[in-house]
Amino acid sequence: MKFTIVTGLSGAGRSSALKRLEDLGYYCVDNLMPELIPQFARLCMESTHIRDKVAVTVDTRMGDFFDSIYATIDELKTMDLDLDILFLDASDAVLVKRFKEVRRSHPVSGSGEILSGIHMERRKLQQLKDMANHVVDTSSYNVMKLKKMIDTMYSGDHDTRLLISIISFGYKRGIPLDADMVFDMRFIENPYYIEGMRRHSGLDEDVREFVLSFDQTQFFLTELVRIVETLSPCFVSEDKNQLVIGIGCTGGMHRSVAVAEELYKRFSEKGMRVTLEHRDLTLEKNC
Repeated sequence: MKFTIVTGLSGAGRSSALKRLEDLGYYCVDNLMPELIPQFARLCMESTHIRDKVAVTVDTRMGDFFDSIYATIDELKTMDLDLDILFLDASDAVLVKRFKEVRRSHPVSGSGEILSGIHMERRKLQQLKDMANHVVDTSSYNVMKLKKMIDTMYSGDHDTRLLISIISFGYKRGIPLDADMVFDMRFIENPYYIEGMRRHSGLDEDVREFVLSFDQTQFFLTELVRIVETLSPCFVSEDKNQLVIGIGCTGGMHRSVAVAEELYKRFSEKGMRVTLEHRDLTLEKNC
């Protein structure tokens, strides 16, 4: 039985993720006390009515009861389960913005003050985050994008292949928080200074051809694909199921986008599980 624990910071998308898992056929329970989870898992395994995919959320709102989550996870690991932990994260600034938009106080902060509540919760969840199979930073996500990510990770039969998540970005807005590997494309001549290309992006054919025309670009693409393809089984054997690759340039509109698109194409052609996100492209186009 597939047994998924959904956890993470308040405001990062736990409820939306659980709803999507329910759409995908999971039997879902929200905010189950950790001490009850092993018994619940046994009941699910014995039941003829509950499906073979179960998901529960746990969070710090339950106070001291939350501390038993680590003993619970140890017990679950001794059971005949395919245990999976999904941790949803987001930047402090984004979480504050989300709380203000819905006019809610933070559930962990005794005073209701948002930022102090976020910091308290982040400290309390750090150990659980370190144990997670999947850590997803939802800072740049809306509900639809989160649903697509859940679909990629959890729809269909459980896929043990490494999930490669490629994110193009601009350094002026910071490195993606959840990136495992970050590569700087500023070794490639900048199309921004080429007449006729400034307002185009790496999705446009002229920019794409320009960026990919350099020997150093082709060398980088070939070597990175080779490295990731070689190391994928090693990551999986160490229980790491997702590899987030950040591809950056100055603004996140030209070089990083073209290279990320080409990486997505090459990984897909090799039959690897891959997703693609252009984090800053829309922001740059609107500047």
